[in-house]
Amino acid sequence: MDKFWLQSYPKGVPAEINYQQYTSLVHMLEDSFQKYAARKAYVCMDKYLTYGEVDDLSKKFGAWLQSKGLEKGARVAIMMPNVLQYPVVIAAVLRAGYTAVNVNPLYTPRELEHQLNDSGAEAIIILENFATTLQQVLSKTKIKHVVVTSMGDLLGGLKGTIVNFAVRHIKKMVPEFSLPTAISFKKVLADGASLQLKPVTITHDDIAFLQYTGGTTGVSKGATLSHRNVTANVLQNEAWAQPALNKAPKVESMTIVCALPLYHIFALTSCCLMGTRLGGLNILIPNPRDIPGLVKTLSGHQISMLPAVNTLYNGLLNNPDFAKLDFSLLKACNGGGTAVQKSVAERWQAVTGCPIIEGYGLSETSPVATCNPTDSTVFSGTIGLPLPSTEIAILDDAGNRVPLGEPGEIAIRGPQTMVGYWNRPDETEKVMTADGFFKSGDVGIMEANGFIRVVDRKKDMILVSGFNVYPNEIEGVVAGHPGVLECACIGVPDANSGEAVKLYVVKKDAQLTDDQLMTYCKEQLTSYKKPKYIEFRTELPKSNVGKILRRELRDEKKVA
Repeated sequence: MDKFWLQSYPKGVPAEINYQQYTSLVHMLEDSFQKYAARKAYVCMDKYLTYGEVDDLSKKFGAWLQSKGLEKGARVAIMMPNVLQYPVVIAAVLRAGYTAVNVNPLYTPRELEHQLNDSGAEAIIILENFATTLQQVLSKTKIKHVVVTSMGDLLGGLKGTIVNFAVRHIKKMVPEFSLPTAISFKKVLADGASLQLKPVTITHDDIAFLQYTGGTTGVSKGATLSHRNVTANVLQNEAWAQPALNKAPKVESMTIVCALPLYHIFALTSCCLMGTRLGGLNILIPNPRDIPGLVKTLSGHQISMLPAVNTLYNGLLNNPDFAKLDFSLLKACNGGGTAVQKSVAERWQAVTGCPIIEGYGLSETSPVATCNPTDSTVFSGTIGLPLPSTEIAILDDAGNRVPLGEPGEIAIRGPQTMVGYWNRPDETEKVMTADGFFKSGDVGIMEANGFIRVVDRKKDMILVSGFNVYPNEIEGVVAGHPGVLECACIGVPDANSGEAVKLYVVKKDAQLTDDQLMTYCKEQLTSYKKPKYIEFRTELPKSNVGKILRRELRDEKKVA
């Protein structure tokens, strides 16, 4: 395939990356642990962990996991926000030879049960704040080992005790739960200290992560990401970032803001793993919705990199104290997850002096596939160029390449493209071409200079603050309400989140109210999936075979 887009590459960015320099993602992590042992790796609530400490703690935790008799490749679920325990546990799971299954801690019992059963997870590490959710489904899963951790577990003596007391008794953020067989995180570390982490032969083909996504259909399934996939994408991101990283003034150790949740592939690769590769400091933000708290945290650091979604950039700009921060060492701001709005990008550059560099990717591509040059001085409104070692094809419905400048489905091939969907060969076959391209479901145009512009989505997916929301799932849940006859949902524009979920309902029970339905949705769906608007109708538009036509509902909104 003619990689004509290479003509538009910035100086110093290679056409290809060599992921073979590492035998696995574990090799990459351990290399950084040794090389940067004395450097600060993570900070959360003013407590720092060095790379040497992450190395030591993850060995203990990994040795304990191995002592439970889990076989190589066993799936271990991680259900936490951005706390110091998260990167320790990720390293432990991978070093012990297992597969990490990242779980949104805000999942409802229904969502958690599906993911644990689909992945076949045998162990879970969970923050106590969310343990009540696990309690409700544990008996219906294959989970044999439960490790419960508290917010303050790695913050140190008195500070940890104070934080745990405040979280439990003052803020009352830990609902009562009963998990009689669970073991505490601190006990795991204590027991692991007397054990040895056994070396495991891990290759590029071993599975590092199951990253759950709706894919292009909305059925939640695990994108199977190998050590090759994730190692390659970290190295691709590093190569692509060189023009920004080399900008004066030179920074010895990058300080990366990790406000996006680590269970999301964007933060996992672009913050946690990329930061480790660079020997940088990751600032872990447990609650990015607390914008004043986030700004206060950032005021204590000179930040170098800030990956974020449009809503977070916008939220920071609307905080009066944000503009007072020191941006003199800010080198790269990567926008992803959802389209960055031009107005937000322009305001951001005016305030910080650093442009938002928009990229594009999916869980299935580990995630980054394209990005704008990091030496850009203006916001382009495109998703940029294919990364090193990445090919992009724009395909018609028959799978043929369309001429430059014509719209078609964006398809991606490269070492970061997933192995497939976990235990779903039928779904994998739908999205992979015979020659190895992943069909994204997004419609784009590639220009003669290689830059790509997203123009539409083939699928009905809704993007809420960078998170994928699938109408099939929402409608399936709402249809289970006894007062609902039929329903449909679409995405509508929203100033804060990019898009919001709007639900259309035909009542079975005339007494049903939108408040009742909202309460039901709150019990069944994570917050970002909940409808923001509900409209009751006497009927919904249908095709001649009775299929509800979401497209007509969307077209109504455009006319309105």
